[in-house]
Amino acid sequence: MTKLFVQLGFEGFALGAFETVYMTILSTAAAYLIGLPLGIILCVTDRGGIKPCVPLNRVLSLIVNIFRSIPFIILMVALIPAARVIVGTSIGNAAMIFMLIVAAAPYVARMVESSVKEVDKGVIEAARSMGAGTFSIIWKVLLPEAKPSLIVGAVISTVTVLGYSAMAGTIAGGGLGSIAVTEARPSNAQDVIWLCVALIVIIVQVIQELGMFLAKQTDKRVRKNKKIKEVKEKVS
Repeated sequence: MTKLFVQLGFEGFALGAFETVYMTILSTAAAYLIGLPLGIILCVTDRGGIKPCVPLNRVLSLIVNIFRSIPFIILMVALIPAARVIVGTSIGNAAMIFMLIVAAAPYVARMVESSVKEVDKGVIEAARSMGAGTFSIIWKVLLPEAKPSLIVGAVISTVTVLGYSAMAGTIAGGGLGSIAVTEARPSNAQDVIWLCVALIVIIVQVIQELGMFLAKQTDKRVRKNKKIKEVKEKVS
């Protein structure tokens, strides 16, 4: 057991885990406030969408693709002046959360777009034939039908943001990644590094299991199959 491990103690690792979780959840939630409507607009305005607008779609797609193409470590450095203006500081967890939101929002938009495009066209046409408007189709058809896929996408996005948060140490932020990279690595404290790895794996597994559980609960096909199984058991 290294000296750093003793110095950190339970409180140090617990604080690191808490900072990792809260940076991840807050950043992902804020990214969805931007990425969810953006992804819906990308889907709706695309060719064959319910409200095609190719020029708008191309402009938004270009912006999303540009931000998605930039590696996070480079984007983080580029956003330092913007973080200083918007959150009042270019270091620490507040700056990191801002950078995570900017990096995650375009990623979320593409995940949402992909999920919404999976909705059966027949369901959309049925809603149209009953006189449903664009907003009604989005709110009452696209989002409910895409819910399981959206939840799976949210899990993937959350895990991705958690991975990005490991770079918080480079701007004096906190979290398990910061402990492992900026504190444990220089002193070669392998026990600290591997404990941070183990804690991150546990956090990822909790997010994964919870997300998959929610996705199954909202999937109509799973509920239908379960109902059929229950009926068969009663009959037999």
